[in-house]
Amino acid sequence: MRKLQFVLIPVALFLLPGIVKAGWVSQTSGTTNNLMSVNFPLDAQTGYACGWRGTILKTTDGGADWTLQGSGTEDTLLGIQFPADVLTGYAVGAAGIIVKTSDGGTNWLRLGSGTNYCLRYLDFVDPQTGYVPGDYGTVLKTTDGGINWVGQNPGFGEIIFNVHFPADAQTGFGACQSGTILKTTDGGAHWTSQDFGGMVLLGISFPAGPQTGYIVGGAGYVFKTTDTGVSWTGTQVGISGRFNSVCFPVNVQTGYAVGSYGAIRKTTDGGVSWVGQNSGTARLLSGVCFPLNDQTGYAVGDNGSILKTTDGGSSGVEENAEGRGQKLEVRITASPNPFTSFSSVLGHERDRFALYDISGRRVGVYRGDRIGEGLTAGVYFIKPLNQASKPLRIVKVR
Repeated sequence: MRKLQFVLIPVALFLLPGIVKAGWVSQTSGTTNNLMSVNFPLDAQTGYACGWRGTILKTTDGGADWTLQGSGTEDTLLGIQFPADVLTGYAVGAAGIIVKTSDGGTNWLRLGSGTNYCLRYLDFVDPQTGYVPGDYGTVLKTTDGGINWVGQNPGFGEIIFNVHFPADAQTGFGACQSGTILKTTDGGAHWTSQDFGGMVLLGISFPAGPQTGYIVGGAGYVFKTTDTGVSWTGTQVGISGRFNSVCFPVNVQTGYAVGSYGAIRKTTDGGVSWVGQNSGTARLLSGVCFPLNDQTGYAVGDNGSILKTTDGGSSGVEENAEGRGQKLEVRITASPNPFTSFSSVLGHERDRFALYDISGRRVGVYRGDRIGEGLTAGVYFIKPLNQASKPLRIVKVR
């Protein structure tokens, strides 16, 4: 029987005026296309990023320079991976696109995926064996380096955003649109599922085998397992929006999650607490990668954003569209909550609040005395405009 606990975790933001270390530094990508995924296969020098309009970028000097590569497609690319070296890699995306290079990106060849469904991510266990998830319950598997792809049947018809096989080609996990976590122990022949209440799940990281891992998603939630996915503990980190990607590079204690409004959060105690870091941007961040250790890493996102840190993000200062380096001091309360028609934020009736659904999508702006009016029943989160605050969970019932 699965066990699930929810814990609300405060985000610690340490402010030292006038003392801000290097932290995350913006790189020049040379593109304004949104970037969705980043991969440095062997070290922090040679890496690749992919994104909208078939964009593939390559660096060989640790991000100082990025070169646009000819992917051979205009389709959006959502995932990129070089499983064993800097020469052979794959990228996947819209309309069933899978492209492969064997020469470090000089040439990319389109592979036959056998589907027109959008492909969301990819995970190669070794140079020959890889898995690709996508829309309508799609999971593709190759055992010959992408020459042939065989559809798996997870018995699940919604979007599978991510799959990850931490140690071998047998035991793997999937993160799904409707808050479902999938698991296989026989290389994808059979999948079991656990439902976590409709909250979109997006990023997966199992740094040291299948025992301990993390899955992130909507409303700033982080799920953790320490028993190979038998049970998961859910914690909510105070961000507006969602986490898109998570990376625990070398152990189960130190990890990073990135997401909406330039949010970057770091934990050094296995997810017990998360510290907000200064990304220097308000743009959505979609991918994060620490190739060798927990100090040097990269994050990519909207409008060609590429960020780099060489000191683990150092600063505990958060600065984004809704924070601007302030402590999360505003405390708000809504009443009634749950509600059937609308709710009011006590003491802030004339203020304006942004409202988000459980996937992190902003669905409207409301005055404090009419929160949720006209919405369908469901779970939402509110946050005051132009003020720093933890999101408040509200529930509208029929």
